[in-house]
Amino acid sequence: MIQRNGIFFLILLVFMIFPGLSTAATVVDQAGRTISIPDAPRRIVALAPSLAEIVFDLDQGARLVGVTQFSDFPAEAKSLPKVGSYVRLDLERIVALQPDLCLGIRDGNPKHQVEKIEAAGIPVYIIDPRDIKGIMEAIRGVGGVLGVPARAETLVAEMSDRIEKVRRQVATTHSRPRVFFQLYSPPIVTAGSRTFIHELITIAGGVNLGAGAVDYPRFSWEKVLSLDPEVVVVTAMGNKQKPEQLKAQWQQWTQLSAVRSGRVHVVNDNFFDRPTPRLIQGLEILLPILHPELFGAGHVQ
Repeated sequence: MIQRNGIFFLILLVFMIFPGLSTAATVVDQAGRTISIPDAPRRIVALAPSLAEIVFDLDQGARLVGVTQFSDFPAEAKSLPKVGSYVRLDLERIVALQPDLCLGIRDGNPKHQVEKIEAAGIPVYIIDPRDIKGIMEAIRGVGGVLGVPARAETLVAEMSDRIEKVRRQVATTHSRPRVFFQLYSPPIVTAGSRTFIHELITIAGGVNLGAGAVDYPRFSWEKVLSLDPEVVVVTAMGNKQKPEQLKAQWQQWTQLSAVRSGRVHVVNDNFFDRPTPRLIQGLEILLPILHPELFGAGHVQ
């Protein structure tokens, strides 16, 4: 009896010291990996800015104990401990934060670093969104492992409703402007067919001039001029230039239809390249840029 009681108290002591070990669940992440995670993870490290956003969108930001270098939204994320960039993770820092779960992204976090985190006894749940549907599945997955599936379903339903509203608006016009979306320059980099940006342009009723098998193709000015886009959308990704400077690079090409009609626009890249619910805000920003006719003469683009 004494021996049995001693074993019981030893187990109880372990659970008190390591509460995350009390119960665990087996799940399959978006990378197709079967992993064991705590039923109620309380110390979470987000290994990409998009994952930090999703956790906050799920109203679970209080559980975050670490984020990556460029986690800047919402504002609360800025003050959290940093664990390197999502492509160069600080493994020692991650372990020191004693998380009971890390959230990672397949397209970004190096596989060998994820394996080292797991070797340290920390489970890593991976998301792998490739399109808007994949983002919704990622939100459901993260919501599931955090124990808030209802909140995740609410987020997904809100996203779906907003997308459908845009589709209905686009269906009322026959215009389908030719769009060039500049991500970076120089060199001029745009978005191919297998990108979030292509999907947003298409849903918003535009024709993506960067469409093709290459995800992020490079274009020369000669090629851009030959395509003659009707609308140009420019992001400041990796660029410290002001919007006026970014526009000026295009306005020198007065032979372009977009320049002649004053349809060169600068947008915040975070609404277009992060796989989060904010991507739908990017769609709503894009709609009046591509279809000002839907918003009346007084609408400010």
